[in-house]
Amino acid sequence: MGSHTEILQHSGQRAIVNFDRYNHLADEDAQLRIVKAREQLGKRAVLLCHHYQRADVYRHADITGDSLKLSRLASQSDAEFIVFCGVHFMAEVADILSRPEQISILPDLAAGCSMADMASLAKVERCWREIGEVLNPDEHFTPVTYINSAADLKAFCGEHGGTVCTSSNATKILEWSFARRDKVLFFPDQHLGRWSGHKMDIPLEQMLVWDPDLEMGGLTPAQIRNARILLWKGHCSVHQMFQPAHILRFRNQYPDGLVISHPECSFEVCQQSDFIGSTETILRTVKDAAPGTRWLVGTELNLVERLAEEVKAEGKIVQFMSPTVCMCSTMQRIDPQHLAWTLENLAAGNVVNRISVPPHEAALAKVALQRMLDAS
Repeated sequence: MGSHTEILQHSGQRAIVNFDRYNHLADEDAQLRIVKAREQLGKRAVLLCHHYQRADVYRHADITGDSLKLSRLASQSDAEFIVFCGVHFMAEVADILSRPEQISILPDLAAGCSMADMASLAKVERCWREIGEVLNPDEHFTPVTYINSAADLKAFCGEHGGTVCTSSNATKILEWSFARRDKVLFFPDQHLGRWSGHKMDIPLEQMLVWDPDLEMGGLTPAQIRNARILLWKGHCSVHQMFQPAHILRFRNQYPDGLVISHPECSFEVCQQSDFIGSTETILRTVKDAAPGTRWLVGTELNLVERLAEEVKAEGKIVQFMSPTVCMCSTMQRIDPQHLAWTLENLAAGNVVNRISVPPHEAALAKVALQRMLDAS
């Protein structure tokens, strides 16, 4: 949907509503209207905010956390509407894991994920066929998709004996995968796959990048046979901004400082960090650290700024790793105006921007997700 005309759906009825008047709404007015609409909705709606969400939206959250945690908690709530302030794949996971009567909503359908977009079902299916020219993929490869991917890729993994992983359980999921087949196709983030394989002592030369824009991924049959992990050529646009030079500069200035990075960062950044972990791990590690410590953090800006404020009273100093401001620009699209528009329509009986995964696809994706939950 664009920002000018939006389609509303409720109980089979359709109406057209112009979004322009919300687009020009002052932030302060939008905030007041959000509060009023939430009061009208009460417990009928639960508002989820990912850690990377902008502060003027995050302040309204009922539940905060990473994407999987949010979806699982929302599915356990009594809410009729799950309003996900995150990105598209997160709202899809919420729809897959929620009860049939719950409705998953994304306030702005343009809130996508550039990493997730780097692996499409068509490209993954082509990859599977090309691997099949060398080895039977259903005998030799376990497909593993990072949770930061579209529902149809999770369904692909469900159908082909594969599973899903998160940034916190990726190594455990690789262990599960290798117990079943001798190789793994890991998508869409090469960096998470490489670091997780490295933690299992898999040599870098046995973790090769599959370029979906090249025939046979740019690899020879011999390379495919010898590889243990094929890493999809994908990355997070935020985490690729962090460089080893940023860590070196910090260590030269603050020899006692500590560095913590997300595993979506490059292998070189992870190697030079003191700690590696998911968003939840980063938050917990810094909060549990001794007072007066100084941290360089390699993950999204909104999370880092919020964390810095939370631990300031303990004398802890938290710095953003990159000298260049970089945040999740697509998640940033969910602003107070879109949230006000979404909630006011819900209060008026109109469901907007519903995210609904087709039943067959959802069933297969749920199989892949359940395999992950069982394994981890």
